[in-house]
Amino acid sequence: MASIPTSTTSTSSGGESRAGGAFAIMTSLFFLWGFMTVFNDILIPRFKEAFTLTYFQAMLVQFAFFGAYFIGALLYFLISTTKGDPIARIGYKNGVVLGLLISAAGSALFWPAANMASYGMFLGALFVVGLGFAMLQIAANPYVTILGPEKTASSRLNLAQGFNSIGTTIGPLIGGYLIFQYFAATGAHGAESVKIPYMAFCVIFTALACVFFFIRLPNIGEGHVEPGAGALRFPHVVLGVIGIFMYVGGEVTVGSAIINLLGQPDVAGLSEVEASQYVAIYWGGLMIGRFMGAVELGDMNRGKKQVLLVVIPLVSWLFLWIAKSAPLDAIHTGGPILSLWTAGIRENTQVFASYLPFIALCWLLFRFGKSEAGRTLFVFMATVVALLLIAVLVGGKTAMWCVVAVGLFTSVGWSNTFSLALEGTGIYKSQVSSLLVMAILGGAILPPVQGWVADHMQSIQLSFLVPMIAYAYVAFYGAIGHRIGRH
Repeated sequence: MASIPTSTTSTSSGGESRAGGAFAIMTSLFFLWGFMTVFNDILIPRFKEAFTLTYFQAMLVQFAFFGAYFIGALLYFLISTTKGDPIARIGYKNGVVLGLLISAAGSALFWPAANMASYGMFLGALFVVGLGFAMLQIAANPYVTILGPEKTASSRLNLAQGFNSIGTTIGPLIGGYLIFQYFAATGAHGAESVKIPYMAFCVIFTALACVFFFIRLPNIGEGHVEPGAGALRFPHVVLGVIGIFMYVGGEVTVGSAIINLLGQPDVAGLSEVEASQYVAIYWGGLMIGRFMGAVELGDMNRGKKQVLLVVIPLVSWLFLWIAKSAPLDAIHTGGPILSLWTAGIRENTQVFASYLPFIALCWLLFRFGKSEAGRTLFVFMATVVALLLIAVLVGGKTAMWCVVAVGLFTSVGWSNTFSLALEGTGIYKSQVSSLLVMAILGGAILPPVQGWVADHMQSIQLSFLVPMIAYAYVAFYGAIGHRIGRH
């Protein structure tokens, strides 16, 4: 393989300070798109009821949203091969601003879609939001990886994704309350109940675009201006693109189907509101695992790692427990918030006691991963495959907890796969990133496939074979795929 020019990543002490500040600012983006992306899991059952949809039709929510990632990233890649890398021309900061403005426009479209009660227009609005998120992903992910040494890129990306998971953790709690309870209680039933939340997103995106436009971010190796498809010369990149497709497809598919699975009488028999809180635990597991991954895959000394790998999951677990127990109704109506919150924490004791053994298993798997991104990716994805197989074969609370716990073990999938695919690509990182973001198409394809399987097999439980197969490929990439064609 020919040698590839590399971008400059070394920094002085002042540069390191600026890089740290830039990283802190970028985490706000990861939080925001995590918070908003998980709203799709709330929209699916809401639209299914409001528009009387099949599982397949309802899963088109994910098809529209994640399909936009593919289209947006494909356009980016085609432009980079014919005109040169856009990020190299406009810079990471302007790429972020553009993505935020597009996302704001898509969010604003929810208002007329709700007024017209048009499912097709809702899908169109989600498509526009997805286009904006595609630009954010293309700019933000490689930028985070190059804000320091390449060997610790997985650690930084896991840390950033940890903040993303804080958003996905509290998103279902707030989204489920607003869409299923608050706006439903005020008469905004069905599609109408999503109107105000998405207008709030429009305002937030616009405000953040203004903030990013005026702040200063360090320019560090912003890609390759010359046209060409240099990213495709790397076999491990091509395999990594498939890995991201399978990973995102698996993650989104599981999250999208949890509410419907937990509503089955032979699994848990929960209401939509109750089940949406377990969606929060699913996404909260990603938060716990990603913060642990940031520590384990970093370059701090072993003693400090051991302490943090105990403290971080316990603190995150407590945060998740307290957040899930929040009395949102009392916050709205002005009831005795503290006493109700305390009562809620007590009521959820058994729930979170059941989750604690999975956190202990996660800690053991990080030990087995030995701070190696590929090895850690393999053992975690293999565990996900095992959990989903158990969920398919066994019903009741066992199936429920196996599916909910998938979030904890799928946590390092995105960061490790993305960083392993970016390794050694030098000045082609932005172009590689566009290919990897294009592969988010998996989140558009696999949920409808699972919906089709559920409809035809008349079993949402058996349909979890779809994400199980997807995760098996990601395990292969962690074990072997990321080394193919590398020197």
